[in-house]
Amino acid sequence: MPLLKINLNKILDGTVAHLKRGQKAIIKEIADGALPIKLLELGCLPGNSVELVQVAPLNDPIYINVNGSHIAIRRAMAALIQVTLTEEAQTEQ
Repeated sequence: MPLLKINLNKILDGTVAHLKRGQKAIIKEIADGALPIKLLELGCLPGNSVELVQVAPLNDPIYINVNGSHIAIRRAMAALIQVTLTEEAQTEQ
């Protein structure tokens, strides 16, 4: 019976909404026109790093750090930001 091969890149990709507290990732893609200009100005751009800092008591909003800018956003908006976990975040799991 052949061994099952798993593509780890698919498993380690997700959205900002799927990050756990303290996890870091690189922004991969943002849905066209999905984010307000202000978030783009604060650094929510492909290639920038993002870290989930804190989650509100009812799980919404979430508090993220994007290249040194601390931002509170709703989970629905965070779900529109595609990310890839960094090596650092993968080894912590």
